[in-house]
Amino acid sequence: MDKEQTIHWGIIGLGKIAEKFATDMQKVSNSKIYAVASRTLEKAETFAKKHQATMAYGNYEELLSDPKIDAIYIATPHSLHKENTLMCLQNNIPVLCEKPLALNRFDVENMINAAKENNTLLMEALWTYFLPHYQKVLELLKQKHFGNIIKLEADFGFKANLEPEGRLYDKSLGGGSLLDIGIYPIFSALTTLGIPKKTEAKATFFDNGADATCDMIFYYDKAIAHLKSTLVEDTKTEAIFTCETGVIKINSRFHEPTTVTLISNNGEEKTLDFNYNSIGYNFETEHFNQLIRTNKKESPIMSFQKSTELIDLLDLIKAQIGLSYQ
Repeated sequence: MDKEQTIHWGIIGLGKIAEKFATDMQKVSNSKIYAVASRTLEKAETFAKKHQATMAYGNYEELLSDPKIDAIYIATPHSLHKENTLMCLQNNIPVLCEKPLALNRFDVENMINAAKENNTLLMEALWTYFLPHYQKVLELLKQKHFGNIIKLEADFGFKANLEPEGRLYDKSLGGGSLLDIGIYPIFSALTTLGIPKKTEAKATFFDNGADATCDMIFYYDKAIAHLKSTLVEDTKTEAIFTCETGVIKINSRFHEPTTVTLISNNGEEKTLDFNYNSIGYNFETEHFNQLIRTNKKESPIMSFQKSTELIDLLDLIKAQIGLSYQ
């Protein structure tokens, strides 16, 4: 494929995240929302009109049969990720699937295997990994700017409007704090400290069995991570890396475009501003587009191994707090 060729995107699932993804497509060169699909044609047509998509479909099968689609972004509820992804891969259409890739390791493995069997690109859409401020922090930590990490504190919390039928609250859709927002603090530990030697976790639950809060501790040889997710209170939503000679702080909200403050032990402080002019979804889209143009079947950043390690940690925490989606 030509390196400048326009990538025509399809979107399955037209909720709030799809709105953000589609909005940021305007920031991506040689890329456009071509087709969208929802369970109702009316919703698809409304979304298509808003985001200048050429085609709107009232079911997913029609979208998958459109020969002009180069890639599909899946933004359906967590519980549908596996089913929707397999449909696309079996039609040899590259898939950018929202996080978490699936509800458990078994399903993630099935999806990865299907990608390999169909020789088709698949990537988990963990957009934070591709944000310039997060990449800068990874670089600073790798360079040991302030020495080794001693402690990580990362939280993600907000007081959710918990509608009974809403995705966040509905356990049958993978609702609850852990999979929806707890994945971000866990991701921050995995990408900076690696796989922990030991984990501890405790949670509180809503009446329907979905987790309302989850507090986690990850233990490493020479570091510790305190992680938290909650749907019942607003938290700072920061990631603070305390190192030997200073602190690297990803300011609120650390998982999306923000600033980074460097604080040395002698009191010197510097804030890095990345001058974002988008919601932030354009960075993962640009990466995915380049994978398509260069005929890659796996991302070197959000790799199959990284997705597997992430779901393994989520499964481990679920077991420790007694959370099951079966």
